[in-house]
Amino acid sequence: MDVLEISKKILHEGPVCDNCLGRQFAKLSTGLSNRERGQALKLALALEGDRIYKTENDDSLLRELAPCSELARKTLGIMGEDEQCWVCLDQFKKLDEWADKAAKALEGLEYSTFLVGTKVSGLLSENEEILWAEIGTAYAEQLKSELNREVGKRIAEKVQKDVDFENPDITITLELARNEVELQIRSVYILGRYRKLVRGIPQTRWPCRKCKGKGCERCGFTGKQYPESVDELIKGPVVEAFQAVDTAFHGSGREDIDALMLGSGRPFIVEAKSPKKRSADLEALMRDINEKAAGKVEVSELTFTGKDMIETLKSSKADKTYKLKVTFKEPVSEEKLKSSLEALSGAEISQQTPKRVVHRRADLIRKRRVHSIRLEELTDEGYAYITVNCEGGLYVKELISGDEGRTKPSLSELLGVPALVEDLDVINVDI
Repeated sequence: MDVLEISKKILHEGPVCDNCLGRQFAKLSTGLSNRERGQALKLALALEGDRIYKTENDDSLLRELAPCSELARKTLGIMGEDEQCWVCLDQFKKLDEWADKAAKALEGLEYSTFLVGTKVSGLLSENEEILWAEIGTAYAEQLKSELNREVGKRIAEKVQKDVDFENPDITITLELARNEVELQIRSVYILGRYRKLVRGIPQTRWPCRKCKGKGCERCGFTGKQYPESVDELIKGPVVEAFQAVDTAFHGSGREDIDALMLGSGRPFIVEAKSPKKRSADLEALMRDINEKAAGKVEVSELTFTGKDMIETLKSSKADKTYKLKVTFKEPVSEEKLKSSLEALSGAEISQQTPKRVVHRRADLIRKRRVHSIRLEELTDEGYAYITVNCEGGLYVKELISGDEGRTKPSLSELLGVPALVEDLDVINVDI
């Protein structure tokens, strides 16, 4: 079936606007808009209808081309003024209206690029499916693709911003069924390092175990298991700087609540969600965080990054260095302690998921390596200060205690004396 035959078949279904007719042939004749294609097809059919009427006087052919008879009276328009396109329900008469809605929604936001998307209603989807069932889709383009393009061009002209198909700052969604515009604002991501200077603060927000964050007497109706976290101490200044709705915290591993994070700090990314601003003075932000979280958390080396860095941060098996304060159930000699540590240095450790975390992690056996472990000091009180450098993912407390045989080898096993970590500080995280 040729192009004009397909066009006649489309027009016999009911009133069709230029855009919807031309869109069925969008893959033909590049350089034209769908509206121009539709106008050209209607004109060709009108000319053919007039030729038949004047030269062939064939009633059957004239009836076949009856939908084009309006063209003899209305320049290029096949639809009457009060007729509605049955395919798009006159969406292409609303292009400027959609662009105005979007421009209004974008006011007050800082952005450089945008992209338009469309959610079509069930009726519009059904209309398009009916049409394609009749004529096929060999040359056609989707309704929403044309709306995205045509509204996008008008928005770009109004706001003087660029369209970005890969990574737009803002995605504008046309909700056709509700006649509304929705904005999805791409998060801003900031990479840095943090030091945790006090014990008893978790890395991320921790909902109350009893009420699951709803608020109850046990948590003082805060919904929190712990009143503060590294995440929340950083959150406030970031929300303020970027006028964000909220933040999300992504750390390179995590330390226990009772551990300090010292040395050069742990790498992290803070994600500012739905930000109204996309630029900020990161030096000033760093000072603000450090002032408001003074004595608890310090951040450094803040820099802008991309979303893909989160996966790199999470998946990297960063080596870590710990300083441990270890106690023993019985007195141990310095010579015995040093020889036991030498046996652990360079050793591959087999660890079954520790009892303290098995309720939230799969009960597996993992193998991690101790790169080095050395005694820094054995005090008169019997405390040992030990430095450990190891692969990420090694449970260091269990390396010392043995966790009732779930970690092998362990310092307790080699000494023949139960040993426990009393204090743990993270000194360095390599990434």
